Amino acid sequence: MTSTSPISSPSPSSSSTQLFTVQGMTCGHCERAVTQAVRGVDPDATVRIDRGTGRVEVGNTDADRAALASAIAEEGYAVAP
Repeated sequence: MTSTSPISSPSPSSSSTQLFTVQGMTCGHCERAVTQAVRGVDPDATVRIDRGTGRVEVGNTDADRAALASAIAEEGYAVAP
């Protein structure tokens, strides 16, 4: 009998991680706004934010990079190319 663990083996997917440098995030509200913007494009995306460096890591997504950057910019934040 073979058992499989959903945690040990990732499902086949073309999902990737994309990194952005975002300027202007100064508080938790900013982090929530950026997270919601990303999830508006891809509800399944994971978002990790380091406010100090302006680094936004969007994982588990197949969304177009330009669409993610545009959604963040629409919230009023500068996204470095």
